Formats: sequence, structure tokens, C-alpha cells
Amino acid sequence: MNQDDRVNLGKIAPELYRAVVSLDAQVTQRARAAGLADGFVHLLRLRASQINHCAFCLRMHSRDALAAGESSDRINVLPAWRETQYFNDKERAALELTEAVTLVARDQIPETVYAEAAEVLSSEEIAAVEWLAIQMNVWNRVAIASRYPVGP
Repeated sequence: MNQDDRVNLGKIAPELYRAVVSLDAQVTQRARAAGLADGFVHLLRLRASQINHCAFCLRMHSRDALAAGESSDRINVLPAWRETQYFNDKERAALELTEAVTLVARDQIPETVYAEAAEVLSSEEIAAVEWLAIQMNVWNRVAIASRYPVGP
């Protein structure tokens, strides 16, 4: 079986795909309402996609982050964000929470991660970050399952 043999979920079930698109728009609005910068939202999406190894979403959100004003340095160091000084306390908490939601099968969302997020993020920000991670994980699974093509 090759990539061309994969079922494209969006084409086979367009009504479900449209529902995911609609949810994504709502999640993006929630993130903006919580005060998350558009560029950083793309970094959160990018981080989930890095963990999930979704090439299609990696390319898209790298480009989107740059277009939204994120620096190439912040994009480039994202896999090792803990080792850098590029992110403030709120951003670090959001990245940690995004990783925990993405890796939920590993050890749920540890109480320590949630408690640390609650120290610097409002309830609205926590909800926005968690919804972003949940939504991005949906997109990663759609793109990976359908093997969206990623070429030069």
C-alpha cells in the first residue's frame, strides 16, 4: 500500500471535515479572546505537531508563525524550548500544558504541570491552550491518517 491508497478523510466525510474546520475557528477565537498572540498560537500548534510528527502541519504552522510575526529563532528552538530564554513564564506554562495534553496517554496531565500553569495563566488562558492542543491533535490525526502530501 502506498500513500495514494490512503483514504482522504476530508473527501470521504466532508461534513465531518467541515465540523473540524468550524471547531478550529471557534478554538482560534477563544485563543484570541484569552489574549494569546496569533504567532504564539501557531507555535503551540507547531509544538503539538512536532510531538506527533505531522509533517503537513509542521510545514503549515511554521509558515503561519512566520507570517504572524514569530521569529525564526523561536520556531527553530521550539523542540528544545526549556533550554532557551526565548519564552516568558506564561509561554513556558502554555508550552508545557500543550505537551501534556498532546502526550495525555503517557501520564495524563500531571497535577504539577496544571498547578504550574495555574500560577501564571488565567482560567481563560488555560482553557484556550487546552482547546488549542486538543484541536491540533485532531488535525494531526486527520493529516497523518490521510497521509496529506508534503513535497517541496
